[in-house]
Amino acid sequence: MAPAMLKSVLIANRGEIARRVIRTAKRLGVRTVAVYSDADAKALHVREADEAVHIGASPAKESYLRGEKIIAAAKQTGAEAIHPGYGFLSENADFAQAVIDAGLIWIGPKPDSIRAMGLKDAAKKLMAEAGVPTTPGYLGEDQSEERLQKEADAIGYPVLIKAVAGGGGKGMRKVEKKGDFKAALQSAKREAAAAFGDDRVLLEMYVQRPRHIEVQVFGDTHGQVVHLFERDCSLQRRHQKVIEEAPAPGMDDATRKAVTDAAVLAAKAVNYIGAGTIEFIADASEGLRGDRIWFMEMNTRLQVEHPVTEEITGQDLVEWQLRVASGEKLPLKQEELKINGWAMEARLYAENAAAGFLPSTGKLRMFGLPDRPEDGVRVDSAVGWGDEITPFYDPMIAKIIAKGNDRGAALNQLRDAMLRVEVWPVHTNAGFAIRCLEDAAFREGSVDTGLIASRGEELTRTPQPDARVLQGAANGFVRRAARPSLYGPTPPEIRNSPWAVLEGFRVNAAPQRRTLLRFKGDAISVEAAGATTNALWGHSEADAVIVFDRGEAYEFTLDTGERSADEAAAGDGAILSPMPGKIVSVAAKAGAKLKKGDPILVLEAMKMEHTLTAPFDGTLAELNAKAGAQVSEGVLLARLDKD
Repeated sequence: MAPAMLKSVLIANRGEIARRVIRTAKRLGVRTVAVYSDADAKALHVREADEAVHIGASPAKESYLRGEKIIAAAKQTGAEAIHPGYGFLSENADFAQAVIDAGLIWIGPKPDSIRAMGLKDAAKKLMAEAGVPTTPGYLGEDQSEERLQKEADAIGYPVLIKAVAGGGGKGMRKVEKKGDFKAALQSAKREAAAAFGDDRVLLEMYVQRPRHIEVQVFGDTHGQVVHLFERDCSLQRRHQKVIEEAPAPGMDDATRKAVTDAAVLAAKAVNYIGAGTIEFIADASEGLRGDRIWFMEMNTRLQVEHPVTEEITGQDLVEWQLRVASGEKLPLKQEELKINGWAMEARLYAENAAAGFLPSTGKLRMFGLPDRPEDGVRVDSAVGWGDEITPFYDPMIAKIIAKGNDRGAALNQLRDAMLRVEVWPVHTNAGFAIRCLEDAAFREGSVDTGLIASRGEELTRTPQPDARVLQGAANGFVRRAARPSLYGPTPPEIRNSPWAVLEGFRVNAAPQRRTLLRFKGDAISVEAAGATTNALWGHSEADAVIVFDRGEAYEFTLDTGERSADEAAAGDGAILSPMPGKIVSVAAKAGAKLKKGDPILVLEAMKMEHTLTAPFDGTLAELNAKAGAQVSEGVLLARLDKD
């Protein structure tokens, strides 16, 4: 007789993954309980769950990282099990043990398995003993700066510094030469301590043309372990994944067997139960080869990019998790799992690519996503229209996944989907993702983890608005003047015109109207010719018109001849705090001569360090930043005078 399915589950997480678990649980008839912080009181996952419990203040350390509050919430609501999602406490062995000790079901691997794979140095030693190939490097306990410098010199540059605990690219630095090692080590240790409470690091040989290949594994309580093939996550920025796909381009059958066999061997070495991912680094200088792929680490949880595996296998991995936690055997055997088509995923982040990928916060006054299941497009989102993006959590707001018969079809489908992203006033990386998808090397499948860095500003720079965008903005102002009740308040420059309602009327000629726009401080004269097939729609908001094009949002106002305070500050070289955060270090002194791009200070916000740099060559005339200080958004931290 098959074990009974769980009746209720508490999701110890938030946002997109909480909604993802709720969706599958509801389909299976499992009651769901959400937990939430002050910042998430009105969040979608709270509204969608059958029940929700408040667990603390907005900072994660006062809510989502408080294991005792989460367990108490499960007891209070009668939940049988706890699903940790990813991040937060998902790979915390002590929390997993506390859940079990409380008489609840932990939806994840055994605490001993988490401990075995949770620290990168210990995991690599264990894998080497089990016969899994590992990357050459230093895993020693001596963490002195002198010893680490010596080991790095012996390995050779470039060398990779990696935090022993955690993942997600935090506490990871590539060091190009000996002289840069000390500063990089200190930064990696600070970030690791802030993110994981553990500043220990390991060193690895840096593979010159690295590909990031990972294998989805799954184990049950009956001793079975299977893999669900590989994913390629090589398109990364600062070790943060941008585009993921399955299967991996250029993967032949022999190499696939070598890497998936190694992954299953790794999972069995720790008696693995539930969903996990074995991550490998491949030297792609001669294409993918089984003897040039090494174990990096194991993530003992469900991965952010699990949807691409679901799309090519036709399986629901959250359902597998719930069934395994209920005591059932794995739904399928290895020989029953097949690859069908190709899937590709883009992570949509609330960040400004043109400003060094600084996180962006605020209320989503416009939030359009391309959710069209009939077109092979799936969207797993964390937020909705009108929600608030706060500085307390990871900036990922959605995942957009496309499925096609082959790689080209999936890529084109994803690109077309990203073109339909319309988010304002929060910045997103949609335009950046589109440019990555259109990159010639990526389209050919010739990708490695250094592709984005090698392109410089080619991928990150926001294009200037073209003629279509300008005409769309002009048309937006004309339409708003003609029908103010539909578009809200109209600026007096248009509202007071007796001819406004004629929308650029001309006798015996096509409608036309010249509009003087302002974009980022520049005045632009544009002919508004009414709606045309070549013009884009301009979304009116307050005294501005927003035009969306190729993932970017362009804000236009009418030119009045005056400069706004923001424009004046930007022109004066003001360095403002982009969001609330903590100043980690200050790299320059008042009066210093700086070149464009020179670091001024490092700000820690949204669990990451962000370097604020000189916007042009000049003299640092003013510096109002001290290491350790907490700052609010919009505070003047420094001011640079042009030479």
